[in-house]
Amino acid sequence: MMKRSTSLPLLRPLALACCLAGALSAHAVTPATPAAPVATSAQPKLVVVLVVDGLPNEQVQRYRDQFGQGGLRRLMDQGAWFSNAHQAHGVTVTAVGHSAVLTGAYPYQHGIIGNNWIDPVTKQSIYCTEDHDYHYIGAPTRSDDGTSPARLHVSTVGDELRYATGNRAKVVAVSGKDRGAILLAGKTGTAYMYMESTGDFASSTYYMQSHPAWVQRYDAGKPQDRYYGKSWTPLLADAAYAGDAPDSLTPSKPGVRNSFPFAYYSESGELDGSYYKRLKSGPFLDELTLDFARAAIEGEQLGANPAGVPDLLAVSLSAHDYVNHAFGPESKMSHDHLQRVDRMLAGFFNYLDKRIGLDNVLVVLTADHGFPNVPEFAQGQHLDAQRLDGDKLVAALNQHLEAKYGQARLVNAWSLPNVHLDYALIDKSGLRREDVENTAARYIEQQAGVAQVYTRGQFEHGAVAGTRIATLMRRAWNREASGDLMVVTKPYWYFGTGTTGTSHGSPYAYDTNVPLMIMGKRWIKPGYYGQYAEVVDLAPTLANVLHVRPPAAAEGRVLTETLR
Repeated sequence: MMKRSTSLPLLRPLALACCLAGALSAHAVTPATPAAPVATSAQPKLVVVLVVDGLPNEQVQRYRDQFGQGGLRRLMDQGAWFSNAHQAHGVTVTAVGHSAVLTGAYPYQHGIIGNNWIDPVTKQSIYCTEDHDYHYIGAPTRSDDGTSPARLHVSTVGDELRYATGNRAKVVAVSGKDRGAILLAGKTGTAYMYMESTGDFASSTYYMQSHPAWVQRYDAGKPQDRYYGKSWTPLLADAAYAGDAPDSLTPSKPGVRNSFPFAYYSESGELDGSYYKRLKSGPFLDELTLDFARAAIEGEQLGANPAGVPDLLAVSLSAHDYVNHAFGPESKMSHDHLQRVDRMLAGFFNYLDKRIGLDNVLVVLTADHGFPNVPEFAQGQHLDAQRLDGDKLVAALNQHLEAKYGQARLVNAWSLPNVHLDYALIDKSGLRREDVENTAARYIEQQAGVAQVYTRGQFEHGAVAGTRIATLMRRAWNREASGDLMVVTKPYWYFGTGTTGTSHGSPYAYDTNVPLMIMGKRWIKPGYYGQYAEVVDLAPTLANVLHVRPPAAAEGRVLTETLR
């Protein structure tokens, strides 16, 4: 977590790092089945970008035989599927991953370096999409709620599509999380997000002063209330889950179950905020999100633009992330939830086919990050896996620096993996910044669970080793926003103080490897693609198909091997 950026860091080390990353991607695999010639169309009528929050590609591989015919399997069979695609930056969290999808950029340029980060000037925590100049429409707004893309410093595919069409193209993004919608909508699209206080979908005054009639009609129908008193139970027969981790692996928290069924209700017995918040922790949130996406298609006439230009709809399904955090990707709950997402997608694709015709639609599916197993599961596989208490780590670091330099609190803020040093105090004490940085880095690297520490001096002077991890961390570091130290845990360790569940955020493959699928038979060659790809490749590829300029900071490549 960290602060926004308005200027570019030194590019020479990044260029070297990118070359090294490119060297890793030279391996290519020919599509499995040659496709028959299909008549091409100049542009799709609608581009649909689907992001499944917190979906590691390994889950798609592991459970693929249980998918139905019309959802993920349809994407695999009728589209291009990259199995070795990555969110190729070092801080793999929701905001950073969503920013990558349609900007084609890394954090060092787009400025979103975490979900939250420390403002280097005020030393206060800020949220990636908070903006006190705007508020939600028809719902209460807290100071740290996400209301605008002000901290996203570059354009998206949607922005470029709007520019190329004189703002006639429509760009709409929908998500269970504000950051999921706002960072996909870009600067000129429109974002709608789930309100956990009311269960409605709402936009903010950054986009409009009042909702259009179709949104008002949708919210007035209160579709979220239909789940009250219902339970989430397994979709498949018990035998289908035989290989999953036992429920007992994740101890239950007070008032929270750790096994099926999961009931949706409120303690008050009323339709209130506690019920609407509870809906976020299971498949009903994603059902609502796709329902609202259908309403947006019809309300905005997406895919039937009277100007004859393409539209773009981005949908971020948030619930899988919540489920994986609570139970881990090896759990029965995560397994079942992905099967339900698969069936939801099948219904959505059928809707698109009837409404617009899938031959006129280009569909993309990816994820913002993957997930590690819960540490207890990893330990059962004889792996060194634990949670690392960042507050204790920083407290010990401050004690070490005080003992060496005679100054208390030389670390004055942290939001791991970022640590901020008090340069003013360092300068006043006659110390060299680089000396303090290096001392701090050496100390942290000696602590349990820490693999590496990178310093501001290393990043600014290009003194970063050309490893895969170094490349990803360099992309994640923003000169104006990030900390003075960036800490990388060992594999299977993560920053956390709890005793249950798991989290993400590392540069390791379990956090970076995500599905990347593109379907659109007029533009895309179906097949299995084993070569290395990155999520940032989506933006230039979509721009190519849409015949618009790529986003300003896009660094990905056009996935030419998939194009007709």
